[in-house]
Amino acid sequence: MIDKSKKYCYHDIMSEKAVVRQTLPDMTAKEMKKPKPETETSMAQSNITILAALIGLIAFMAVLAILIDFYIRRRRDRRISQMDELEGHDFEFFCADLLRSQGFIDVEVTRGSGDFGVDILAEKDGVTYAVQCKRYSGPVGVEAVLRTYGGLAYYERMVGAVMTNQYFTSPAVEAAKKLRILLWDRGYMDAMIEENNLLANKDKRKAE
Repeated sequence: MIDKSKKYCYHDIMSEKAVVRQTLPDMTAKEMKKPKPETETSMAQSNITILAALIGLIAFMAVLAILIDFYIRRRRDRRISQMDELEGHDFEFFCADLLRSQGFIDVEVTRGSGDFGVDILAEKDGVTYAVQCKRYSGPVGVEAVLRTYGGLAYYERMVGAVMTNQYFTSPAVEAAKKLRILLWDRGYMDAMIEENNLLANKDKRKAE
């Protein structure tokens, strides 16, 4: 005859074992979801590596931009120094080429002497110009403005201008304002040279 109390105890034990078996997988899954300290360290190291790479790339781009800017400035200074080395009449022809590149038409370099203060005659957009060119080693004074004003009347032109590889004195600027003479100084010519790269083309023509 089987003891019912023992049978009950046996079923209780089996039920407890089943509960334990059901609980263990859940506990194992929860433990697996928890990040391990080693994994967290690896992720942190990866983030540091990526950040360092980005900083290095930014630094490289900054240095590259500085080098490019230096190269451009050096080329521009070289072109300007070449302009300073031109002789007086060569400088006039250079200015004439520069005006043609800016859309001027009927550009004509006058004779070297007896030009009444005007070196170039030109036209643009229906406006006629009388231009004097001054390749100087120092500031251009008021005399150039006055001579251009006189040549403007002689050649019956609408606008007078003075082109130079230098800058103008204060009296020259004041006289130009009153007489309505345009002043195209070194900065103005530099911008035109940069745009058209005329000096580089001039060197190619000499080489040919």
